[in-house]
Amino acid sequence: MQPSTESFLSPYRFLDLTDARGFLCGKILSSLGAEVIKIEPPGGDASRFNGPSSQTASEPENSLFWFAYNQGKKGITLNLQSPEGQALFRRLVATAQGVIESFSPGYLDSLGLGYSALTQANPGLILTSITPFGQDGPYKDWIAPDIVGMALSGYMYLCGDPDRAPVRISHPQAYLHAGAEAAVGTMVALYHWINTGEGQLVDVSMQESLAMLMFNSRGYWELERTIITRQGPRRTGLSSGAIQRQTWPCRDGFITFVVMAGATGTKTNQALIQWMEEEGMADDFLRNIDWVSFDMATASQGFHDQVEARLGRFFLSHTRDELTEGALKRRIMLYPVATVGDLLVNP
Repeated sequence: MQPSTESFLSPYRFLDLTDARGFLCGKILSSLGAEVIKIEPPGGDASRFNGPSSQTASEPENSLFWFAYNQGKKGITLNLQSPEGQALFRRLVATAQGVIESFSPGYLDSLGLGYSALTQANPGLILTSITPFGQDGPYKDWIAPDIVGMALSGYMYLCGDPDRAPVRISHPQAYLHAGAEAAVGTMVALYHWINTGEGQLVDVSMQESLAMLMFNSRGYWELERTIITRQGPRRTGLSSGAIQRQTWPCRDGFITFVVMAGATGTKTNQALIQWMEEEGMADDFLRNIDWVSFDMATASQGFHDQVEARLGRFFLSHTRDELTEGALKRRIMLYPVATVGDLLVNP
């Protein structure tokens, strides 16, 4: 028997009109086996000049950014603003399952290449549109670089120290989330087409894609009308009304550890206290905690403050590697906080 070369999406072709705001969508579809054709304007996509570069940034063939997000795609040059280019694009659309684009709302319509026009060439077409705030609504024409998306999604409100300005992830992430959600939406639409033969317009808002980053803060508002705020190395919302530390300094860096309840929390808390006992750093307060019946919903701020003071002294007495290795040995849910440099040299 010969191994099959067919992948999940290998029967399907997608035309990729996106700029850097949507590259990841086509990359994911390509990685799942789809034939993705990246369509560039004459002179090449502007992102070919984005750094970092393998050699000189002035050469479009050397952009590592470009190849990272377009690896696995085929490519052609096409002028969508010319009648000839538009005609050729319509011919390609007739052969494709879908089109991915990240133009401003209304741009394709202005060229006569909007969804209703393209479905005349291919009635079952899936058109996936990635924009900052969606195809309609009061923000649809707003410009939104990464920091705007991170702020207006609510994510930055939760990140940083409470006495300082909010912060965001340093390397732009907003449109990567939009691209990933666009890939998921495209596959949902594809599943619908397989079952019904109907195409769809997949409208992806970067802002809405980022809303998932707020995790349980949304649930706290929906259920209790409580607004979770940023607490720096601590976290609010894990216990009812209490603030817990989750990032801890150690001798040469930082680690992550959260006091939790339940079966997993019971085991990891007991193992950590036993480790502290072996080193003479556990007192009667820690020994007398009944972790089996510990309930995070009723744990007071005073309780967490006392636990933090004791665990903090223990963590500061060890290096990050000592804590990581000891946690692995004892099956404790404790993790190192790594820099990019740390990751590069981690065996």
